[in-house]
Amino acid sequence: MRFAFSRRSGFILAGTALAAAFVWVLARSGPLAPVRVTVAQVARADLAPLLFGIGVVEARRSYLVGPTTAARVRQVAVDVGDMVHAGQLLAEMDPVDLDQRLASTAAAAARAKSAVDTAAAQLADSIARREVAAANARRYEELGQKGFVSSSVTEGKAQELKSAAAQFAGAESALAGARQDLARLNAEREGAQQQRANLRLLAPADGLVTARDAEPGSTVVAGQAVLRLVAADSLWVRLRLDQNRSAGLQVGLPAEIVLRSRPGQVLAGKVARIEMLSDSVTEERIAQVSFDTPPKDVSVGEMSEITLRLPNTRQALVVPNAALRLRGGKTGVWLRANDALSFVAVKAGISGADGRVQILEGLKEGDAVIVHSERDLAEQSRIQVVAALAGA
Repeated sequence: MRFAFSRRSGFILAGTALAAAFVWVLARSGPLAPVRVTVAQVARADLAPLLFGIGVVEARRSYLVGPTTAARVRQVAVDVGDMVHAGQLLAEMDPVDLDQRLASTAAAAARAKSAVDTAAAQLADSIARREVAAANARRYEELGQKGFVSSSVTEGKAQELKSAAAQFAGAESALAGARQDLARLNAEREGAQQQRANLRLLAPADGLVTARDAEPGSTVVAGQAVLRLVAADSLWVRLRLDQNRSAGLQVGLPAEIVLRSRPGQVLAGKVARIEMLSDSVTEERIAQVSFDTPPKDVSVGEMSEITLRLPNTRQALVVPNAALRLRGGKTGVWLRANDALSFVAVKAGISGADGRVQILEGLKEGDAVIVHSERDLAEQSRIQVVAALAGA
């Protein structure tokens, strides 16, 4: 009996110890255990804010060079990668019968010039005839008034004057018409010459050939590009920034540009322009960043990483960026006060390069906020403050 009782007592004690150990494990490391957290105090410090974004190298000035009318390509004088100068011949279209039309309009203009000369001579002759007829009419009118000639002779001389005046008017009109014909033909010739000149595709400015879209023998329509150029000195970077982190973006901010092809080289630049239209799909703001010294051998379309440094903010109220949480659609922090937790909505400002963020509203200096936690928190959560969390 004594042995059985001792054995039963041992089992009871062992079970009690096991249950106590199980409860202790649950309380220390199970779901009932307090959540281990790290805590930081809200303090004032100087912030060196920066903005970071991804950009694409683009050309501020690009040119599509092509004919103004449908034509067949006769020759292309340059290739992709060539540097060209303003006025340099890039390509030429086949004129077909345009040269013959130019010769025809030139001959017609020369004939019209001869017609103008003839009409001018006829006008001069009619002027002389009118002057002679006017003098005779005056003289015979005086003789008729004195009775030396009959009235019929006087009337005949007056009629000759009218006829000479009519001939003068006709010659003057003929000269005006000949001059108008000459002007029309000259305009047609100049238009044909301009069409002929347009078949020679010249570089509009100094630049780099980036595409050759047509080859000799192919036919292009009006406005279709034969060659594409970019001004090599007009390269800049099209930068995209998260709208939530774009506060402080302004023209003139210094920029650090790192091209994907040169990961170890930082190129200096500045914000040259801020687009008025943002991307509503990706929720990004768009800006153009220019190079202080345009680098050589940069390809258009190359990706780059851009860092913008904003002016320092003195004695801002800051917390670690990791302390910010999103709960119920609001941005806030977990505030620890008297061993109790509460979620406080805050208004965040600029972010610094050291991982701290400015707090504009919601906290005061000296408040303790949760920075990292093992799992999601709630107002009823029990916490255990530790110096650091593994992996945090």
